[in-house]
Amino acid sequence: MYYVKQYKLIILSCLFIIIILISGYFTYNYFNKNKTDETQIPNTINTNPPIVDSIKSPISKIPETKPTPEKPMPIGTDQFVISLTATTEDIANNLMIEDYIKNTSDFILEVNTKILSPGAYKISKEMTPTQLVKTLSGKPYMKWIIIPPGLRKEEIATLLTNTLSWTTKQKNDWITKDTNTKPEYIEGVYAPETYLIPIAETPANVATRLISKFNENFAEYLPQFTAKNIKWTTALTFASLVQREAANVSDMPLIAGILWNRLNQDMMLNVDATLQYVRGDIGKGWWAPITLADKKIDSPYNTYKYTGLPPHPISNPSIGAIDAVLNPASTDCLYYLHDKNHITHCAVTYEEHKTNIDLYLKTPTN
Repeated sequence: MYYVKQYKLIILSCLFIIIILISGYFTYNYFNKNKTDETQIPNTINTNPPIVDSIKSPISKIPETKPTPEKPMPIGTDQFVISLTATTEDIANNLMIEDYIKNTSDFILEVNTKILSPGAYKISKEMTPTQLVKTLSGKPYMKWIIIPPGLRKEEIATLLTNTLSWTTKQKNDWITKDTNTKPEYIEGVYAPETYLIPIAETPANVATRLISKFNENFAEYLPQFTAKNIKWTTALTFASLVQREAANVSDMPLIAGILWNRLNQDMMLNVDATLQYVRGDIGKGWWAPITLADKKIDSPYNTYKYTGLPPHPISNPSIGAIDAVLNPASTDCLYYLHDKNHITHCAVTYEEHKTNIDLYLKTPTN
């Protein structure tokens, strides 16, 4: 009986050990398999995504696309002039001829609706078409100024002020100081021409520039007047009257011939323009028609009151007027008038002149 109990106990112990061994085997295989699977196949179902620092991570940062910086504007060293009549095509052609651009089409396309003003600019062959257009559509450092014939210096001063942006003081100084450096420079020597003038030029230097142009233009006439024993200042004063009195350039020799006849016969010149000059602008312009009251002005410029030429020119005449004084038309006329169509009619006697007045100036009555 004792041995039977011992035998059962041994069998139970063996079974218990066997069960433990079997359980350990399966447990070992189970965990060893899961570990192998984890190393081969990541578990992406229940795993949270890694936190990425968007500032530090080069993967998440989207690179910014920056525009290519524009090439710095090269310093303009070359003078390029746009004429008063130049078109965009003309400008493009000149730029290509002078090797500033490779073709005209790109430049014209770049201009588009921009305005390229006449004047002188500083450009460079280093500039791109865009930079050239930007420069040429800006402010020129030299500007064109057209001074027509027959203006007095106050009118010229207004043109210069408007174009070169002078102050009121600069304008007044030009009239009273810069053009009064010598008695013969008071009037008449500020040559009517087309000028290209630096905007930074002083008013005094502008006066000198205009006088230099007059000297250049008058140089060929000076010896001819000297040969006829006519002072250049007298010739210039005479020409200033012809300039204001002639209806057009073709009439200048005739007007000069008539005024020479009056001077040679010691007659009054009776030139309205001299009265307009001494009267000045009284609110109706510098050259408004004269009145009966104007003829009573006591002044050496009143050629209805005093014989001979006025003290100095009354305007700045053209070369055409100067040439007419030197080469006047041969005529017996002493009187003249301009009809409503600006045609000149002259007369030898005052009676003929009155007839012309009735014919050409008086309004016919019905």
